[in-house]
Amino acid sequence: MEAINETTVAVLPSQSKPIRCIVKLGGAAITCKNELENINEDSLELVASHLRQAMNIGSCSEKVVSLDWSKRPGISEVSCNVDDFKDQFTEDPRSFVVVHGAGSFGHFQASKSGVHKGGLNQPLVKAGFVATRISVTTLNLEIVRALAREGIPSIGMSPFPCGWSTRHRNIASADLSAVAKAVDCGFVPVLHGDAVLDELQGCTILSGDVIIRHLAASMKPEFVVFLTDVFGVYDRPPAEPNAVLLKEIAVCEDGSWSVVQPALENMNKQVEITVAAHDTTGGMVTKISEAAMIAKLGIDVYIVKAATSHALRALSGEVRGTIPDDWLGTVIRFARFSFVVDALNPELHFQCLIMSS
Repeated sequence: MEAINETTVAVLPSQSKPIRCIVKLGGAAITCKNELENINEDSLELVASHLRQAMNIGSCSEKVVSLDWSKRPGISEVSCNVDDFKDQFTEDPRSFVVVHGAGSFGHFQASKSGVHKGGLNQPLVKAGFVATRISVTTLNLEIVRALAREGIPSIGMSPFPCGWSTRHRNIASADLSAVAKAVDCGFVPVLHGDAVLDELQGCTILSGDVIIRHLAASMKPEFVVFLTDVFGVYDRPPAEPNAVLLKEIAVCEDGSWSVVQPALENMNKQVEITVAAHDTTGGMVTKISEAAMIAKLGIDVYIVKAATSHALRALSGEVRGTIPDDWLGTVIRFARFSFVVDALNPELHFQCLIMSS
């Protein structure tokens, strides 16, 4: 599906607490994307642990106090000791917002019914809208619970009931006031890609990548991290032989972008991208496009493999500025042009300068 762009925003947030980082948790990184509604529990657990460390909630030596007091399958009792909270949350944790994709949740239902194409007057589309939302909100709850078990005060916020809607697949309304209030109260909002109403075609799918760009433009985080199932952006599908990880990409004012690191033999070669057949949100195509638009705002974007030490370093802000040689990931940054005069050739040339935070 084509990327959804913004047109009109109904409610802008009144935000007093600065946002440290907005995290896009890729669906493929926390689910088994080719297995219907199957969560990668090990990956999700490690991602939650990394987020806790990056948010500066407690210390590595302290006992992690779970905020999930609900019963879980295979566990007969609910654990809640009020004494564990006497000395908790004495320090104000860093403010994060999390947005996750659907992975093996929602995409199959949306693709089967054609929800992304609209047509709510059709019984199949209406049924698919319901089925898609059941699926993606199920995943959202499990992610919220995983974060809560790490002591992160996470709050699930679905776009559809929170007032997000589109007009011909362009964002027409997005009430961010609840997100801003949640952050100010010390919560970590957890949003997700969702089925939403569209003023012209009835309904569509609003992807998490589009949501995160809209949040970044409104809430101005220090940086943005995309957690994926690969180490970053490659010059071709990473499974292919000789695929090269692109460590730094510069985005210019006109939206064009170029590879800064490493120096490729053919700098004009188009980066090849694959999208799963059932993916109704555009996959990596949308991800890179939205990341580039965030970078144009002057906000650095880090694309890195989830549940790795490289992801933890990105979430903690350790790789901001000069990229460490031993870090695996892709940084997308805004670049500006300056005029340079060549002494041997007095014609005016452009030089692309990277603006990093």
